[in-house]
Amino acid sequence: MDVLADVLAVTRFGNSYLGYTSFAPPWAFEIAPAKVATFHIVSRGNCWLITGKGSAPIRLNQGDVALIAHGEGHVLANHPDTEIRDYKTVASSQPENAREINGSTDLFCGAFYFEQHNLHPLLSLLSPVIHLPADQALNNSKLQIVIQLLLSENSESEPGSTAVKQQLMNILFVYIVRAWLAPQPEKGVGWLGALRDPRIGKILALIHKSPEHRWTVDKLARSASMSRAAFAKHFNDLVGESPLAYVTRWRMDLAANLLRESNSPITIVASKVGYDSETAFSKIFRRSRGIPPGQYRTLNTTPSDSS
Repeated sequence: MDVLADVLAVTRFGNSYLGYTSFAPPWAFEIAPAKVATFHIVSRGNCWLITGKGSAPIRLNQGDVALIAHGEGHVLANHPDTEIRDYKTVASSQPENAREINGSTDLFCGAFYFEQHNLHPLLSLLSPVIHLPADQALNNSKLQIVIQLLLSENSESEPGSTAVKQQLMNILFVYIVRAWLAPQPEKGVGWLGALRDPRIGKILALIHKSPEHRWTVDKLARSASMSRAAFAKHFNDLVGESPLAYVTRWRMDLAANLLRESNSPITIVASKVGYDSETAFSKIFRRSRGIPPGQYRTLNTTPSDSS
């Protein structure tokens, strides 16, 4: 799962949101589309998750975990027919004793911000909605430990709490995806196939470990012990783009992260992702992000901490 952790670490952008709220019926609120992945954990009671026109509502019971992976707008409600309002209105209108009212629901929710310029293919191939039923989520001891630690950190304000929550949310994301992958068939396409395929998984790890290496399709194919043609086709079938397109994408994702998170000169950033020429790097970065590296660094500031 190192590739997943790499992608998450590099494409995460800024601080996250965490909130624990009790809702007394009737209630329904909409979460607008955004550059976030959102999770909802039902700590007590039940509710409905509605994810777009034509999609059947999903009942979430106590102990269920849901991850909205791509930032789609969605609705949470005590009943699918309840009138929908905005979250702040619903949350602010809850009585102080909401938790004591019959039929109330406790939700622990959070959001991860992502940089979504041509969303990384491994993230884009995740199921838009990952639903872990209670029996699956509650029997996953590691997942439950992380949830309890997050609940504890969210309820207390201690030195370093924000940094701890950031790391715990990274782990939570990985554990939710890992739990979702576990019952899936061994052979598959897209995210599942790329992550589990022994040859393509090995190549992804190599690219992530040494993005600055002068990779060619021939070198990657030899590392996978495959012919050039067979490797190129197999990689494209699973990942959704050619090997060298993925190398370039990963380099640009890393470069964008370095530009956001460090003060390294652009020449150094270029070198770290495999470019001897700042001019060549800037040209490819602009093609990827639509603006030059310097302008990207100036415009992309960290979202404010809402936790």
